Amino acid sequence: MEFDVVIVGGGPCGLAAACRLMQLADDAGQELNVCLVEKGSEIGAHILSGAIFESRPLDELFADWRERQAPVKVPVTGDKVHFLSGDSGALQVPDFFVPKPARNHGNFIISLGELCRWLGDQAEALGVNIFPGFAVAEVLYEEGRVVGVATGDMGRDAAGKPKTTFEPGYELRARYTLFAEGCRGSLGKSLMDEYGLRDDCDPQHYGIGIKEIWTVDPDKHHEGRVEHTFGWPLVNIEGGGFLYHARDNQVYLGLIVALNYANPHLSPFDEFQRWKHHPVIQRTLEGGKRISYGARAVNKGGLQSIPKLVFPGGLLAGCEAGFLNGAKIKGTHTAMKTGMLAAESIFAALSAGENAPVVLQDYEERVRSSWVYEELHRARNFGPAMKKFGMLLGSAFIWIDQNIFNGRLPFTLHSPQPDHDCLQKAADAASIDYPNPDGVISFDRLSSVFLSSTNHEEDQASHLQLKDPQVPISYNLPEYDEPAQRYCPAGVYEVVSDEGEEPRFQVNAQNCVHCKTCDIKDPSQNINWVVPEGGGGPNYTGM
Repeated sequence: MEFDVVIVGGGPCGLAAACRLMQLADDAGQELNVCLVEKGSEIGAHILSGAIFESRPLDELFADWRERQAPVKVPVTGDKVHFLSGDSGALQVPDFFVPKPARNHGNFIISLGELCRWLGDQAEALGVNIFPGFAVAEVLYEEGRVVGVATGDMGRDAAGKPKTTFEPGYELRARYTLFAEGCRGSLGKSLMDEYGLRDDCDPQHYGIGIKEIWTVDPDKHHEGRVEHTFGWPLVNIEGGGFLYHARDNQVYLGLIVALNYANPHLSPFDEFQRWKHHPVIQRTLEGGKRISYGARAVNKGGLQSIPKLVFPGGLLAGCEAGFLNGAKIKGTHTAMKTGMLAAESIFAALSAGENAPVVLQDYEERVRSSWVYEELHRARNFGPAMKKFGMLLGSAFIWIDQNIFNGRLPFTLHSPQPDHDCLQKAADAASIDYPNPDGVISFDRLSSVFLSSTNHEEDQASHLQLKDPQVPISYNLPEYDEPAQRYCPAGVYEVVSDEGEEPRFQVNAQNCVHCKTCDIKDPSQNINWVVPEGGGGPNYTGM
């Protein structure tokens, strides 16, 4: 199938890009054939975020978004930041000591999945061809140039042989291809290797965000309130919790754990369950009901970790490239804006004809001249400072950097050590004894995965590829007590020891919620996350 532009990814970046392309074509009186392909069963099915939303790019994209009934309806009414000093101690941080970028006046509490579904409706109304349920498995090259992508085959069994339901993948060819898969995109990873896009930047750094939605007692609900925590249970570990009071007596809560943590015995999922029992959080949840669960990796490297954005025939945008602002704890607004900037460069290239390769390069300049670059430059020392100085001293540095110098200190910190290289050996690290879940406030992995509506066709090749199947038992287990058992928030990886037999590594790929943590944190970099059959994975509602 031939198109002018193919966009990979139906998140806020890809959808904003699609809408902007069609707006530009309409303004110029031109016809444009744009395809957006999304691996989730529908737009929004794989979308998960906190989410506090800064509406600036939406104002630019659709000035009348309120009249169009965009699902952006709960303004932030107040911020609270708590330092948790233990499993019961807490101190509310005075507003004066909260870094300016972390304040949320003028922002909104939203479901990012709902916003993406709305953006999908706007894109379709503008004439975009949206193909949900098709997982893009391969980049197509001709003479060193990207000429499109290919979706994965459907209906192959675990051995790779066609079943009676077999359908071959499609080649989606285009003059230009925009990659907007989100954090740790599998195609983006291959493009960075193919074109050396990361040769001149710091490694990307990540966190894992684990989120639940609860319906709570109306007397405990305060629509528009935003609460953040730092400190316990993440002692000397970068990260923190959030509790957002959305509409309809719902709260969105979660914990983000930086994936540069050192202790291989740590379990982000179990830290989240412990965190919910802190009185600051539990007092809101008591008497409520958990209705949804999910997890997703997030970028946190900042400006120093952004790769080259342009290559022959294509571009990277949004969280695919790492545009999240760690100081603001937000990436939706930057994802949308960079998608829109990419659309402007693509449209200029389409209009330029023979000069297109030169014109496409202006995307980098568009980003550097935008408010995205300005705010990421001000926030550039956030992540490296947390890594270098630790949570408490790092927070003090960030307050000085942001509140006194407005991000204009005359130096730039770097963090050259990749996250997977930060683990201590298991013998050198303190073991952690996690309490059993009570089934009321805290829960186990499998009941949590059930709430994510995750489903994969079981008789298909695993999308979690082990480069060397022997490594988990021969190296990771003796050296690191095989941390995949703990860093995965979905119970995908197990070390099974049957009586009288050697331990074996079991991969329950059908449980995978597509968080990508295994692809990031495995100390041997032995796990390669690739797309499963289209439509597989979580099916988030309202996340």
